Amino acid sequence: MNRDQVRATALGFLGVFAVLGILVYLVGAEGFIQELADANRRIVALIVVVTLGWLAAWGIGLRTVLAVMGIEISFLRSFFILNGAMFSNNVTPFGQAGGEPVTALLISKVTDSEYEQGLAAIASVDTLNFIPSVTFALVGAGYFATKTSFGRRLQFLVAGIIILAIVASTVGYLSWRRRTRVQSWIVRILTPGLKRLGGILPRMQSPTRQAIRSRVRHFVVAIERVAGDRRGIIVALAASTAGWILQMVALWLAFVAIGSPIPFSVLLFVIPVGALAAVTPLPGGAGGIEAVLVGVLTTLPELAIGGGTAFAAVAIFRGAVYWVPVTIGGVVMGVVGVDAV
Repeated sequence: MNRDQVRATALGFLGVFAVLGILVYLVGAEGFIQELADANRRIVALIVVVTLGWLAAWGIGLRTVLAVMGIEISFLRSFFILNGAMFSNNVTPFGQAGGEPVTALLISKVTDSEYEQGLAAIASVDTLNFIPSVTFALVGAGYFATKTSFGRRLQFLVAGIIILAIVASTVGYLSWRRRTRVQSWIVRILTPGLKRLGGILPRMQSPTRQAIRSRVRHFVVAIERVAGDRRGIIVALAASTAGWILQMVALWLAFVAIGSPIPFSVLLFVIPVGALAAVTPLPGGAGGIEAVLVGVLTTLPELAIGGGTAFAAVAIFRGAVYWVPVTIGGVVMGVVGVDAV
């Protein structure tokens, strides 16, 4: 990492600690710590196993997308690449937006493929992961709308999810239908910026407009191959859906571990909503995701759980889904992609 990246990451983690510190203060430190101390350690260990299952499922999704592009890799290698991707997202401010270029470089190095293919692969996986998450959130919201009345905050949240789904699908559809024009816009936007970087950075040569157009075209062609393979999309969506369900199982087990089980159906809504907080400028959305999860869990009328209980379960869950891929992915990046960060 260069100095600017280190500074941005350090500031990001300071923000994470600040948010988590505020959460501990609001829910009560003594009760929160006691809940964690009393947690069933065997169930906590099981949560780690379930987390590995989630990562394996999404690794299958990545492997499927790469296979559609003509890049054949083993399941184990796709698992490690996926963890490397999660590491990049979890330590980079703005989560996926900041980590995906690094992930694309990691994919291209490990699979000996073009950078544009790696970027298209991880962009496709992210898009396919987004579809089940929004679907689960809408299904969960629809289910609870028939069981209980939402407060004003939850009503705004559900409305926001519906708007996000409509806007994202509309923008995606129009961009795909007009992809030739979008290509031209991207080339027009990137060319002056990359030429300026070439004049500033000593090791970087200013790319020609034709070279930029060629790279953008390679990226679009890779996306077209994925979009045109129905079987591949179905398999990748199934793997993504399985991964989301395993995340729900992990949080459900976290509540069981502290002796406060909740209905599994609640998590259809809670987990995808919490994942939306990854768009915050904090590394991997850490802090923001915890705050959203605790806020939603304590707002749902039918749960009637305290903030300390909710945060204890969320802390166990997030401790697994955040640190397991960071640990595995950190080793991967250190061995394979240390100069990619």
